[in-house]
Amino acid sequence: MGQEHRNNQLKEQTGSGFSGRADLHTHTLSSDGMQPPAENVRLAYEKGLAAVAITDHDTVAGVAEALEAGRKCGITVVPGVEISTRAGGKEIHVLGYFMDTEQELFLSRLAEQRDTRAQRNEAIIAKLQGLGIDITLDQVTAGIGRELKPDESVGRPHIADALVRLGAASDMRDAFDKYLAEGAAAYVSPPRITPELACDWIAEAGGAAVLAHPGIYGDDELVRGIIERSALRGIEVYHSDHGPADEERYLALAEEYGLLVTGGSDFHGARQGVVFHGEIGSVSVPVAVLERLKGESSGF
Repeated sequence: MGQEHRNNQLKEQTGSGFSGRADLHTHTLSSDGMQPPAENVRLAYEKGLAAVAITDHDTVAGVAEALEAGRKCGITVVPGVEISTRAGGKEIHVLGYFMDTEQELFLSRLAEQRDTRAQRNEAIIAKLQGLGIDITLDQVTAGIGRELKPDESVGRPHIADALVRLGAASDMRDAFDKYLAEGAAAYVSPPRITPELACDWIAEAGGAAVLAHPGIYGDDELVRGIIERSALRGIEVYHSDHGPADEERYLALAEEYGLLVTGGSDFHGARQGVVFHGEIGSVSVPVAVLERLKGESSGF
């Protein structure tokens, strides 16, 4: 796909200019969300948003469907991704926006990431079985209710959902606290690429890299180091799991390093009656941020 096509695609999505609010962090069935990409777009439209980003874990499988839905209802859809990395002993997520989602090199790199995720899932299941829980990957995938496509993958929320159905946890939060969160009994951290490399991948695909939810990592010195070593273009200051103090710190950090300020709900949908992490549109930024993100990318 050439740059002219991508420019036309963005023009179709955005119309004559940017106004309103944008939720720049949502997940769909293509990774560990609960809804088809088109449903995320419909919800964003009903919430009165001007734009929504599709940022599934290590895949861009849902972007094409979302773009088509955006064209139909007149809302801007931002092609995105959330890449899993590791630094300082912690899992770090890097968001990418406006990449060429058909670049073969980028797609092959994401496929490698999903292979790592699959190996992690098998290790988690083995740990859970070692704890006396009668769970299998087949049970987890059966709970999804459909056959996964080759560019989709199982995530921890899928496993948490199975744990609740099996009675091993009272709800999704309990499943994460007991078994799946970092430091919990069945947590597994496979070898991951560095945040710096993820930023390079995104840039090489013509996109702009943004550090996701820094407040979750609980280590601002680590966050600062990642910023200093990488080609990040922005930082997710506003997030469902950030409080006012977090926002204040990361606004200051963005100003110090000249980074764009982004934000999003990290919407995954509802499982067992629990919405992870927030509803679409519950966290948003001015849609004018997209103009600046687009300016930091070469793909559009």
